[in-house]
Amino acid sequence: MAASPEKPDSVTPRRKAGRHRGEGQWAMGHHTPLNGNEQTKKDDDGLNVRTRIETIYAHRGFDSIDGADLRGRMRWWGLYTQRKPGIDGGKTAILEPEELDDEFFMLRVRIDGGRLTTEQLRVIGEISQEFARGTADLTDRQNVQYHWIRIEDVPEIWRRLEAVGLSTTEACGDTPRTILGSPVAGIAADEIIDGSPAIDEIHRRYIGNKDFSNLPRKFKTAVSGSPLLDVAHEINDIAFVGVNHPEHGPGFDLWVGGGLSTNPKLGVRLGAWVPLEEVPAAWEGVVSIFRDYGYRRLRNRARLKFLVADWGAEKFRQVLEDEYLKRPLLDGPAPEQPAQQWRDHIGVHRQQDGRFYVGFAPRVGRVDGATLTKIAELAETHGSGRVRTTVEQKMIVLDVTEDRVESLVSGLEALDLRVTPSPFRRGTMACTGIEFCKLAIVETKGRGSALIDELERRLPEFDEPLTINLNGCPNACARIQTADIGLKGQLVLDDEGNQVEGYQVHLGGALGLDPAFGRKVRGLKVTSDELPDYVERVLKRFTEEREDGERFATWAARASEEALS
Repeated sequence: MAASPEKPDSVTPRRKAGRHRGEGQWAMGHHTPLNGNEQTKKDDDGLNVRTRIETIYAHRGFDSIDGADLRGRMRWWGLYTQRKPGIDGGKTAILEPEELDDEFFMLRVRIDGGRLTTEQLRVIGEISQEFARGTADLTDRQNVQYHWIRIEDVPEIWRRLEAVGLSTTEACGDTPRTILGSPVAGIAADEIIDGSPAIDEIHRRYIGNKDFSNLPRKFKTAVSGSPLLDVAHEINDIAFVGVNHPEHGPGFDLWVGGGLSTNPKLGVRLGAWVPLEEVPAAWEGVVSIFRDYGYRRLRNRARLKFLVADWGAEKFRQVLEDEYLKRPLLDGPAPEQPAQQWRDHIGVHRQQDGRFYVGFAPRVGRVDGATLTKIAELAETHGSGRVRTTVEQKMIVLDVTEDRVESLVSGLEALDLRVTPSPFRRGTMACTGIEFCKLAIVETKGRGSALIDELERRLPEFDEPLTINLNGCPNACARIQTADIGLKGQLVLDDEGNQVEGYQVHLGGALGLDPAFGRKVRGLKVTSDELPDYVERVLKRFTEEREDGERFATWAARASEEALS
């Protein structure tokens, strides 16, 4: 949902110390809804809309859907209306929701931990081909997103997904969203600890539980025991990061309060070590703090990151221990920095058991149902029937014996799924963009794919790790602030004074190795047509000016504005 601009108080003078009162915090006794979203949730729990979808809307069609369900509660079951075709980006912030709505939906399939069987992947592919015009994008939260979904088909889609253990429950909405997990949990030879049991238990206890189905905003979770820090823990509301405690052994370092969008903040460590079996209880405590103390007055200040920023880590941990866990947490060490910049598991890697996993890169997460069914066939033929999605819009086939690796790689490459991609194919990510998203201003998927081709042609020798993230609006679904080159879609003026699609540029963002948000050069905006020329120019300057072994992000932080323009 678009962030609403904060409006001045109607009462003067404004109270300067107002954050402790009047923010709609339930724990402070403020239960009266302070905006339309909170009223909608109070009127009826979002989880209840499923019955109306199955018994009314799927039979009577799109026009029968109540507006509060259509643009609110249906998100609790992974459904958003998609953008009506032909509406340009200049009208995104001008038109009313009903003018932007098409009579079709995006439907998000929840894939906690990125874990899929080939049977599940095949069903996802078949649904795509039968009900979604072939669409099936991989997201940077390990999900699959369909488009062109008709409300009449939703009950049948649910039936097929749930028959193989998948769902769309709380894939969207003010809920605990899909739980990110290391895609090689329990597999990788260098793993510190397998977080999968904690993900399973959180899902079993809390997903679809009405105690946590009315949060102030979305709540994003990450759990990984990989030393590569492969779940972008720094930008989640809560993250459990694998560490070795000097006395207690493998466990998790607890982080809270990360998030991007228009007010980006990196998560903070609470300095607490959590053993595997206590992760679900710690998760429940943190999400309960968010439910009870989170700010509900303004949507654009309702994420956990704002509460954490106001309280600080020390107070947050104290409230967690005293009011929710009723016991102190153990102090613990911080995670070590990863030894490499790439955290996507692309390529061929040996597993703990001596077999191999093979990671591959589609183009900017864009696949289709037919390709997914072919991937399922390849994985069954060459592996054990297990595949994974990643937080970088990539996929992995597990359990491949050494004698089958070459054949699998050939099969994937034949589908344009690169196991040894260029840095441009490997590192370019794009959100949904104006093709389907009602918040978008510019096109992203096609632009990102074309940019990959141009850079591969122009800079064939470039082989440094590099991330290029394209976003269709300011909300940062594609993590523009943490990319080497982050591109925020907006309308800009070309050389002839015409308003055209383009991007504001962020440079030198990073996660993992010295996490930081990218810098913006004053006035630096590029049109979509100029984008390949601009990126080529900057990368050539980086190559010329970099010190030995210097990363792009480090160079961009010290480079002159002229070099970055």
